[in-house]
Amino acid sequence: MPSLKEVRNRIVSVNSTKQITAAMKMVSAAKLRRAQDAITRMRPYAEKLQQILSNVSASLDSSEGRYSQQREVKKVLLVAIVSNRGLAGAFNTQVFRQIRRTAAQLENEGKTVHVLPLGKKALDTYRRTKYFSPELPTDGASLYDGLSFDKVAPKAELLMELFANGTYDQVMLVYNKFKNAAVQVLCEEPYLPVAPPKADPHAKVAGSKVDHIMEPSREEIVENIIPKSLKIQLYKALLDSNAAEHGARMTAMHKATDNADALLKDLKLSYNKARQAAITGEILEIVGGAEALKG
Repeated sequence: MPSLKEVRNRIVSVNSTKQITAAMKMVSAAKLRRAQDAITRMRPYAEKLQQILSNVSASLDSSEGRYSQQREVKKVLLVAIVSNRGLAGAFNTQVFRQIRRTAAQLENEGKTVHVLPLGKKALDTYRRTKYFSPELPTDGASLYDGLSFDKVAPKAELLMELFANGTYDQVMLVYNKFKNAAVQVLCEEPYLPVAPPKADPHAKVAGSKVDHIMEPSREEIVENIIPKSLKIQLYKALLDSNAAEHGARMTAMHKATDNADALLKDLKLSYNKARQAAITGEILEIVGGAEALKG
């Protein structure tokens, strides 16, 4: 049985840890509120814009749709969107696990796979692996220092340029989508080329799509609206991941605080038992000494 001092030290240590996890939970809850409001406002706009983008890209000629060209896939770029910090449960791990599965599948098909890390944890994981290309930037962690559309836009432009010049034939985003504070949904969605609209089973004519009237011209739409739409899609994914991160960390810290409470309860019980045993031992020694003096 551990001594009273050892149990006392453990109680102090666990109590300090509990205070830290409780504080981190409160901080994450405050950040989650702002991040949740941001993604809730952005998601309907981004989803509708994605639908319009798919329809417009499907109506363009192959020479016009530089971001919707369907070519033979030889090189794939996976964009790992994770956090800069840990202590968020399996938030980062499940993204890395999905990338590992996808990369293995693509390599079995004879394709080359690279990973663009957006988040310090992804950079630390892939920097020294075969999936990291020295041509790719390493400043993805700075995006979360005041996450904004203006910060995300250059990264989206880089992805569009890498696809347009043929460096990569396919770009995919892997991230955690925010559902609620306790649930994050792992997403792996195509980014480039722009996917054609999905067939509507309720449409009167199979394979029919919306016929858009393009103003002022197709050229201006290709040069301005489609790239801006792609930037917004990447920005939405980062907002989703940011909100999911705070939700995952809040949940993890809540569980850690509960575990600390349970451990403290057990330690205090052990401490009281050890203290009672020590007191009983001292009483026995006094009684024994008194009996010896009588004899």
